[in-house]
Amino acid sequence: MPGFLINTSNKIITSNLFQSLKVSRRKFVKMSLLTGASLVLADSYWFEKAFIETNEFFIKNASSKTSNLKFVQVSDLHLQSIKSYHKKLVTKLNKLKPDIIFFTGDICDRKRYLELVDEFLSFIDYNIKKVAILGNWENKCGLDINQLRTIYKKHNCNLLVNESKNFIIKNTSIQVTGVDDIVEGKPDFNLAVSQYTPSDYHIVMAHCPIQRDIIKQQMHNIPVDLVLSGHTHGGQINFFGYTPIVPSGSGNYLKGWYKDSIPHLYVSKGIGTTVLPLRFGSRAEIAIFNFEQNSKA
Repeated sequence: MPGFLINTSNKIITSNLFQSLKVSRRKFVKMSLLTGASLVLADSYWFEKAFIETNEFFIKNASSKTSNLKFVQVSDLHLQSIKSYHKKLVTKLNKLKPDIIFFTGDICDRKRYLELVDEFLSFIDYNIKKVAILGNWENKCGLDINQLRTIYKKHNCNLLVNESKNFIIKNTSIQVTGVDDIVEGKPDFNLAVSQYTPSDYHIVMAHCPIQRDIIKQQMHNIPVDLVLSGHTHGGQINFFGYTPIVPSGSGNYLKGWYKDSIPHLYVSKGIGTTVLPLRFGSRAEIAIFNFEQNSKA
């Protein structure tokens, strides 16, 4: 009988091909995971911190007699050094030329960084009016508040600690009330508005958004047009709505607008970071508020 030869070469080639594909697929998955992790790290450590977004809002004037006004909120800088994105921020602020810049607390979190506060403010146009309040970190780290107040005053900025100040801008009166921090300070809204005078606008600055609930109970017949807060960093780490880090004093507030009742509240995601030097799903921001006639509400 003739002999039969079994050709195994095709089987060997096929087997080698499958093994090669298997290894390639493993490499592809591994590379994809590494690439994804690298992008997440780059986003967290760099993009969401350094590329500050601008959120702008237009609010209809309550009275046709008032002028158009532009306010900017800058929150939670947590200055530890002056970086390029801080300088870009200053350039933007000077270009915007707002009527008032509101610093809603946590400008730094160590005594040794007070000089940085002085340096940062020196870059901003002196002629722009500025108002600041204390956050939890200014209180917690034991800053000399009088020294901080002096630095602010040097740069045309009023530090308000349970007090109010009236500004006249473009023939429009703006009452600004600053309340001390609720976590590490001694807030007293009643004391802050004890010398309140009727104004075209009344804006309250309170670092922790949970203070809105107290203001709501204590405002009585004093109108409040807007409460500006920060503190939450928008969660700082935000996985599609899940925020594992939410600091005490946040309450049920995280970021953006809360208009369910009076007074309306805006919670800034801020600029700096705390505890962890990263952001994810919570990009740094400044907020611009335009009070304009015949604009969208």
